Amino acid sequence: MSVEADRHAGPAATVDDYLAALPGEARAALQDLRATIRAAAPEADEGISYRVPTYRYQGPLVHFAAFKNHCSLIVASAPVVERFRSELDGHEISGTTIRFSAKNPLSPDLVRRIVRARVEENEARPGRRRD
Repeated sequence: MSVEADRHAGPAATVDDYLAALPGEARAALQDLRATIRAAAPEADEGISYRVPTYRYQGPLVHFAAFKNHCSLIVASAPVVERFRSELDGHEISGTTIRFSAKNPLSPDLVRRIVRARVEENEARPGRRRD
């Protein structure tokens, strides 16, 4: 359950709303993550899907969320997570979700490479479409 849901608030309408509802450390970590994602995929659309910030370009790229005891980067591709698994030491991985804390965030360089890998993966799909 996300921090937002823990507060019994309604779903955020925008990423700015989502971030504004977070406590300071989580908000700062996810604002940095957001900036890195946007720099890595400036062509991506940003919005809320499944009640969390979501980035789409020719299909889903990544999502992020804050929870009571951790933050998550959800990568919309198991092969991409596996490709970078060896660089994710110190972070718990479950399926396509990478968990991290505000005190031990993901490296911006690593996030940039993960997002670019997702962009390339989506661009390479046959019959690709803009979502």
